Amino acid sequence: MFKHHAPFRRMPRMFVFALLAFILLAVSACASGGAGPGNGGASGQTANGGGSVEDKGKEGPAEGVEGAGQPPIRIGVLASMTGALESYGKQSTRGFELGIDYATGGTRTVAGRSIEFIIEDTETKPDVAVKKATKLLETDKVDFLVGSSSSGDTLAVLPLAEEYEKVMVVEPAVADSITGELWNRYVFRTARNSSQDAVAGAAAIAKPGVKIATFAPDGAFGRDGIAAFIEAAEKLRAVIVEEQYADAAATDFTANIQKIVSAKPDYLFIVWAGANTPWKQLQDMKVREQGIKISTGAPDIAALKTMHELEGMEGFSVYYYTLPDNEVNQWLVEEHQKRFNSDLPDLFTPGGMSAAIAIVEALKKTGGEADTDKLIAAMEGMSFESPKGTMTFRAEDHQALQTIYAVTLKKRDGLDYPEPVLIRELSPEETAPPIRNKRQPGR
Repeated sequence: MFKHHAPFRRMPRMFVFALLAFILLAVSACASGGAGPGNGGASGQTANGGGSVEDKGKEGPAEGVEGAGQPPIRIGVLASMTGALESYGKQSTRGFELGIDYATGGTRTVAGRSIEFIIEDTETKPDVAVKKATKLLETDKVDFLVGSSSSGDTLAVLPLAEEYEKVMVVEPAVADSITGELWNRYVFRTARNSSQDAVAGAAAIAKPGVKIATFAPDGAFGRDGIAAFIEAAEKLRAVIVEEQYADAAATDFTANIQKIVSAKPDYLFIVWAGANTPWKQLQDMKVREQGIKISTGAPDIAALKTMHELEGMEGFSVYYYTLPDNEVNQWLVEEHQKRFNSDLPDLFTPGGMSAAIAIVEALKKTGGEADTDKLIAAMEGMSFESPKGTMTFRAEDHQALQTIYAVTLKKRDGLDYPEPVLIRELSPEETAPPIRNKRQPGR
């Protein structure tokens, strides 16, 4: 198991210069030639100059020792560090930092080159995401882009990956169109996509003749998710009786819920993200008491705390820290608690970690070369270990095939939320989504 070396905090520039001058004088004056204080890290490790990975616009490792005289590998990470999806951004960036350390054995170097990462806050606004991505590409000269928390932000940035010919690892955005009709050859996704969620969700509830209503936020995430679910459910001969979409910023869902109840479905399948959840209002309007069963993907822990009324629900989970049983996840759980005040990794933490591991594994295959064509050749069809087990970038569309979990929500003593409990693992092959990108031969 790899050991973690705690990251350094950024020091004021003048203090750094003064300290370096003092050390040089001290070394020249000492006949013993003894070294100054060590950095506590492995040889070649760069210091972390960004403080917490939750600081927007900050670098991860600061400019440090460059391996073998080569420039560092630079990675630009786009995430929602403020706003409605702030918790998602913090989860994925924490995971990314941990993934870099895990994949490099704590050295933050690969093939003799140090790794730096810069985190930029998209504010969950596509125009801001484009501005920040352009800055990362033009000013910071990054070799990779990673992100973002919002499908809308991510879709806005995809053309830049193609324009600047840089690999973009998409995490945690899930809209099908990212690896579908709006895909380009520079896009790889460690996040699952809407169709993978849909296959898992349909497997839990869809049967011949079962009537299902759907509810989601109105946007790429919600509409792609519902479209994929309907496709999967109808293949199992379920009947869709109502589709409802709410404004992504809405907090009152009365009209939507009334229309759903009027359709008299057997199940209500919900795709949701963000802090403005509908769970309490569904309870207040006594939807379950009217014979409608609710099914959804188990969200992050904060949202689970609003879902006591859904105890006993059967659905699916992308990740909950007790579900995967493998060495990488064990390391993640233990190390996350050490670094972040005993906090547990959450829904999008393993995705951030997976993105980092994938980048490091690709660079190992290229011998540290960040040449885009060589990276694409290395990553197409590449398998790598993640907190969720083995992931594989499908060669046709660069979507990572991965395990998803069929779960039920159960009350557990000591927890203030219903816990996702494993029913069974849905294998990467079982949840493989349709190939939708219509890739042209040779591209």
